Parts: sequence; C-alpha cells; structure tokens
Amino acid sequence: MSRVIPGRDAPRRFTLPGERRLRRKPDFEAAHARGRRMGNGFFALTARINDQGAPRLGLAVASKSAGGSVARNRIRRVIRESFRLHQHELPPVDLVVSMRARAKGAANSELRAAIEELWGKVKAQCASSPSS
Repeated sequence: MSRVIPGRDAPRRFTLPGERRLRRKPDFEAAHARGRRMGNGFFALTARINDQGAPRLGLAVASKSAGGSVARNRIRRVIRESFRLHQHELPPVDLVVSMRARAKGAANSELRAAIEELWGKVKAQCASSPSS
C-alpha cells in the first residue's frame, strides 16, 4: 500500500491564491528598495528574497504606459497567467513586474516569451543568493 505524503506527493496546483500576490504598499516598497532589478524590452522586474516560502507577484502596469483599461488589463492577464504556470519553478521571492512602453503594442505571444525570459533570470540569479 502506497502512502501519499501531502505537499510532496500531491499534484501541483496551478492556481493563484491571494497569498501569492503582493497587495500592500510596504511590500512593494521593500521590493523596490532592496530587490534585484532585471528587465528586457517589454518588462522591468524587481526581485527580493522573502520569508514566505513561496514566490509572490505584484504588478505595476501604469495607464500612462499601457493606455486604456483594456490594454492594461490584457498585459496584466498575460503576466498573471505566466506566473501562475511558473510559480512552482521560482524561488521564494517577491516579484514586482512593471511594463515598459514597448509592451503596449506587442502580441500576447511576444509578451509571454519576454516574461518567461525574466522568470529564467530570476531562477538563475535569486536561487543561489543567500539574501538580497
């Protein structure tokens, strides 16, 4: 008889619960003040090691860069969906993702590729560092 150990043998859930989101201003400020910055043509990302044991995502998509609410929400959806699918591969960091003006007219496939590139940078730079 095989025994299922919760957390280790259980299938991964690809949901995005509220505790995986940055919502409070002090969390955003701490990430910006003491985090590592990285980016590409479409996004800027700040990553700071957290003590939560899991990655958390915060979004900073300004209407000045993105335009109207439809364009802004489209970009947010792409970022959130990519994070939801890759959260189990990321180290325990607080991530603040902001868009650059070039992302406004980009196709969803380009945005997904760009954000996935940043997840790779986060894994490479933050997994091995003891603190940020």
